[in-house]
Amino acid sequence: MLLKRRTLLALLGLLAAAGCSTRGQVDPGIMQIATAPLTCSGKTECDQWWQRSLDWVQDHSTYQVQTATDTLIQTSGPGGGQRALAYEITKTDNGDGTSTIGFSAHCDSSLGCRPNPWQAGADFKQFVRTGENAPPSATGTGAERTTVSPSAAEGASSSAAQ
Repeated sequence: MLLKRRTLLALLGLLAAAGCSTRGQVDPGIMQIATAPLTCSGKTECDQWWQRSLDWVQDHSTYQVQTATDTLIQTSGPGGGQRALAYEITKTDNGDGTSTIGFSAHCDSSLGCRPNPWQAGADFKQFVRTGENAPPSATGTGAERTTVSPSAAEGASSSAAQ
């Protein structure tokens, strides 16, 4: 009985250590995509990218879109202790015929966010640029998503560089 208890405690300790081994690590490729500027050129492209931004948020957010204007898309949330991401997308005119679309995602859980905010930012930017969702194998969707972003997945917010 004592041996079983010690074995169980040892296994739980190993599992806990394994779970912590990825804390604070973000895949460099995901980080590069998530932080790359999202800048459109001209009214036609900027209008198309802004519509894609709204479409992506509506398709990927657990929360309802609360505000949708020419310069802001914002969901409600996050709810107290919830792991689901709330989103804020901004569009800023650069004064030279281009606009920059900014992405911010955050949750309110000390257990981390689902999906990972950095991955969500990378997926968002790929969709806005191309109109195509990232393939599941490339994005680590669902249960495969185990990389935790620093502080962002700890209940703070993550703003991928605009």
